[in-house]
Amino acid sequence: MQDKLDQLKSHLARVRDLELVNSVLEWDMEVLMPEGAAKSRADQTATMEALAHQYFVDEEIGSLLDELRDFESSLPFDSNEASIIRVNRRDYEQQVRIPTHLVEELARHRSLSYHSWMKARQQKDFSIFEADLARMIDLQKQVAAALSDGGNPYDALLDIFEPGMTYEKIDTVFSGLKPNLIKLVEAITANKDRVDDSILRFPLSLDKQEAFAREVTAKFGFDYTKGRLDFFNGHPFETHFYQGDVRITTRIEEDYPAGALMSSIHEAGHGMYEQGVSLDLYRTRLDNGASSSIHESQSRFFENVIGRSRPFLKYWYPKFQQITTPNLDNVDLDTFYRAINKSEPSLIRVDADEVTYGLHVILRFELENDLINGRVKVSDLPKEWNSRMKQYLGVTPPDDSKGVLQDVHWSAGLFGYFPDYLLGTIFSVQLWEQMKKDIPDVEAQIERGEFDQVLGWQRKNVHVHGKKFTLPELSERVTGGPLRWEPYMNYLQAKYSEIYRL
Repeated sequence: MQDKLDQLKSHLARVRDLELVNSVLEWDMEVLMPEGAAKSRADQTATMEALAHQYFVDEEIGSLLDELRDFESSLPFDSNEASIIRVNRRDYEQQVRIPTHLVEELARHRSLSYHSWMKARQQKDFSIFEADLARMIDLQKQVAAALSDGGNPYDALLDIFEPGMTYEKIDTVFSGLKPNLIKLVEAITANKDRVDDSILRFPLSLDKQEAFAREVTAKFGFDYTKGRLDFFNGHPFETHFYQGDVRITTRIEEDYPAGALMSSIHEAGHGMYEQGVSLDLYRTRLDNGASSSIHESQSRFFENVIGRSRPFLKYWYPKFQQITTPNLDNVDLDTFYRAINKSEPSLIRVDADEVTYGLHVILRFELENDLINGRVKVSDLPKEWNSRMKQYLGVTPPDDSKGVLQDVHWSAGLFGYFPDYLLGTIFSVQLWEQMKKDIPDVEAQIERGEFDQVLGWQRKNVHVHGKKFTLPELSERVTGGPLRWEPYMNYLQAKYSEIYRL
């Protein structure tokens, strides 16, 4: 059977190479490529995705996966060998149902749709993007139809990003959290004058912002010999071509240096995850993060649980004062801590604070389900978006760019991805609670600027496993129980009750 496993690995290596070459093309498209190359890049990415799909759903891979069933059963569930067979069989059985021509069409339309979304957002006009979005939703419905065995078609799309999760399972978590979030938002809003974040608004040169972001992320453990950080005006993101080549990007606002810092920490959280995957999984298609939510648990952990905490700021704030002098010279640590954690309903998800962020995600999760099930028309999307923003957060977007057009995800066909932002955020707190049990003095270490054990704990419990485990499996393995919204809500309640003296 080892010979069969070696044959499988050889096939998977070729598929993985094609997938990662396509990632290079997509990174270039978002960071460096001129607008005039949109059509040719659409054709190139379509070809690459179609080839990767064809190679992966080849009958020989299917036969090898079948022949290795008994061998897999004889191995420990968490072994690399069993996981390579198990996870790739799950992906194979999913992807073999999607016609190659549909994969190719999706890839081609993704590139074209991205550019129409960019133009629509720049001109604040949803109608420019409407036709491409309608086409993308139609393609997503075709994917769902190919994968679904009945029931809610949105479940099939969710399963792509979060294996085993359904709308009902996620909604059970979100429904428990949602009323508590709304209640906390209302309490904070009633006392909003108790925190002032105007001290964070001042100009700082792009060079100083970049240098400080690099210093902080390197201290956390992002390895710049195996990665790079780029600054641009688009949506911040992380991508990777293997463990030794991880790219992160962030957006700089010249008059809001705290924003670029937190964005850089967030993306570095993603990047450190990829840099920590076991090299034993290289080119097996398990050599990347387990799922979208587990990935997000890492970025939100480092950005919010650590990066906005008192221990972290006690070490870094004096250094931040030095590079921003004289703007913060007379601002004490407590005032800065409260300012950087200010909670206020806002229009933009990526700029939202910890309390309101979840409501942004729940809004998108519910809208996606309604769009895929035909309960909301694409033409009505701006109106529906604005209505729910008013209902959940009490704010109404003044234009489409700050409303329905603010996120890139739908242009890329990432339907089923949004809920993972909140699932990962919830899980980040469960990981933190377990870390504090395993490392009793972890907060004291962070206060001293020591992050080796923080990163080491994540490496051991999350990063090294790559794609071996699903969210439910990893939650049980690391925290001893299922994903629960209560620890996250307790964390928010305690933190923001103290900040706002509720």
